[in-house]
Amino acid sequence: MDTVLVAGATGTVGSALIPALLDRGVTVRAMTRDSGRVVPGAETVVADLRDPESVAAALKGADAVFLNSPSAPDAAEVQTRFADLARDAGVDRLVVLSQYAARADSPVRFLRWHAGVEAHVQELGIGHTVLRPNLYLQALLAFAATISQGFFTAPIGDAAVSAIDTRDIADAAAVVLTEAGHTGRTYTLTGPRAVTHDQIAEALSGALGREVAFHATSAGRFAAGLTGLLPPWQLEGLLEDYAHYARGEAAEVHTSVTDLTGAPARDVTDFARDHAAVFRSE
Repeated sequence: MDTVLVAGATGTVGSALIPALLDRGVTVRAMTRDSGRVVPGAETVVADLRDPESVAAALKGADAVFLNSPSAPDAAEVQTRFADLARDAGVDRLVVLSQYAARADSPVRFLRWHAGVEAHVQELGIGHTVLRPNLYLQALLAFAATISQGFFTAPIGDAAVSAIDTRDIADAAAVVLTEAGHTGRTYTLTGPRAVTHDQIAEALSGALGREVAFHATSAGRFAAGLTGLLPPWQLEGLLEDYAHYARGEAAEVHTSVTDLTGAPARDVTDFARDHAAVFRSE
């Protein structure tokens, strides 16, 4: 039975990927930095992405590997080093979680970082697949406190984004980690339609049974509200992300989720319904 190592196992995507893989009958090795954390149903291994020896030990005997890491200033460096270790361990199925529109000349630092990792993995000659998901619908959970009060804000205007539910990212990743035919492929993952934040507000209103309004704001006001809550590099990168969305550069809809899983991608209405309790409880 294949063993799949999941780096970032307790993150937003990783925590959804574990059960998706278990449903496929594979042995799952969940990698975490927390020695006190046990991931149900999986073999939990303690390793830090910045500790090559612990990563090498976690990789030993893995047949397929999912590479994701927390957002950090050195994320690209950490991921390229992980890819090197995966190659050295003899792994020949590496699935890299990248980002929609990743490219080396992007004005968005996160997209440049992802493009750098993709290029490095390509040069390694290791069997790999790249997943490029768009904006996570689960990012709305960060706005739960204000949504519970009836509103949320962002510097995106009326631009539409083909945002995706992370459960669909996990389902797609489970397929490419366990099935043949995906080596060398890059899949752009989106929701079933591009939605504006006003339409997201409508979906939340319908799920909650009360009005939720979206208020467009400027990048300056948005940044002022987050100053001190996020480190400068992360806040600056977030503003670059939103500027990218506001320019209408993330509205294309791709069918990769359905092509890979055989099921339609979840709509924002599905997300709102399934997470209604979170937006009520804040």
